[in-house]
Amino acid sequence: MKHLIAPSLLSADFLDLRKEVEMINKSDADWLHLDIMDGVFVPNISFGFPVLNALKTICQKPMDVHLMIVEPLKFVREIAAAGAYMMNVHYETCTHLHRTVTAIKNEGMKAGVTLNPHTPISLLEDIIRDVDMVLLMSVNPGFSGQSFIEHSVDKVIRLREMIDRTGADALIEVDGGVNLETGRRLVEAGADVLVAGNFVFKSPDPVRTIRELKAL
Repeated sequence: MKHLIAPSLLSADFLDLRKEVEMINKSDADWLHLDIMDGVFVPNISFGFPVLNALKTICQKPMDVHLMIVEPLKFVREIAAAGAYMMNVHYETCTHLHRTVTAIKNEGMKAGVTLNPHTPISLLEDIIRDVDMVLLMSVNPGFSGQSFIEHSVDKVIRLREMIDRTGADALIEVDGGVNLETGRRLVEAGADVLVAGNFVFKSPDPVRTIRELKAL
């Protein structure tokens, strides 16, 4: 499978989200990545359901919703009603991860599990066959524009080995510090989905930048 590109709306111009989403619609982007933050699990607050519901009416790409919040199980139905294709929850916030993954799938969405940079992939051994995707954070979650954490490449390699060994079907997504150089290394290591924020939205030509990421 050719790797997918999911631009992160967190880096977009919030004064003109319609223009930014229309740019994504006409680009080679595969998904639109949406970071919802609560100021508790991460030291930042982004946006919530009013923005998601507005995007549902104009976004033509599948919405990849990443919940950087405590107790994400409370909001599964709201995320589904907002039109999400993928719902990502952090391993670190889910005491009963299998219950949360099951609830996500029961609402008709794909289920993703996210790991912070310090969280080992070995913790996924007993659920890797139940999830549709694993999102590896290659920066500390909460803010865009951070530097890429180098050990993320090795983490992708080890996660790919686990997926292949267990016969799982999970995709590997990576978010944080993705550009043409780090993106190429991540794809070579086995990543299936690249999330890019500043590198896309702060580019002089975002459509071209997305095309270049897609061509890696």
